[in-house]
Amino acid sequence: MWAHELAEPYPYVSTDALASDAARLPAEHKLPARLVVDRDDQPYAVVCGSQPVGRHVPGYSLQDPLPAAGCDDDRDLVYVRDTLAGLTVAEWLPCRNFRPPTVGPDASGMHIAALMVRTHTPLVTVVERDGDQAWLVGAVTAARLMERLIGGT
Repeated sequence: MWAHELAEPYPYVSTDALASDAARLPAEHKLPARLVVDRDDQPYAVVCGSQPVGRHVPGYSLQDPLPAAGCDDDRDLVYVRDTLAGLTVAEWLPCRNFRPPTVGPDASGMHIAALMVRTHTPLVTVVERDGDQAWLVGAVTAARLMERLIGGT
């Protein structure tokens, strides 16, 4: 089982896209994480579902969750929309210290599994290289990998 057999097309957003588009992506496509590419369509970040949520939680809720329990949801929705307004994906993303986990098409399934475990991400990108050229083949999700490891399709 090799990366090129496991990789599937995966929706992504560019660092230059609107943050509001990236915020909708996991819900619209039932994704475990957002895949963000740079201007050259190269993997830039894999952002798990809950990471950017912190950008939308008012500071008082993080300091003391009890008052947040009685918050007015409509007011909170306006707050979330306001925090997204005009931001690009690059501005909205949480700080990151490393590029997303990436393998070539000939990486083994076990290599991909170990990479997911080490990086705590449910998504590994597969990139094909030919000299100076590189292109995104797709991504391997933890669900797809488990399906293959336990004998699914």
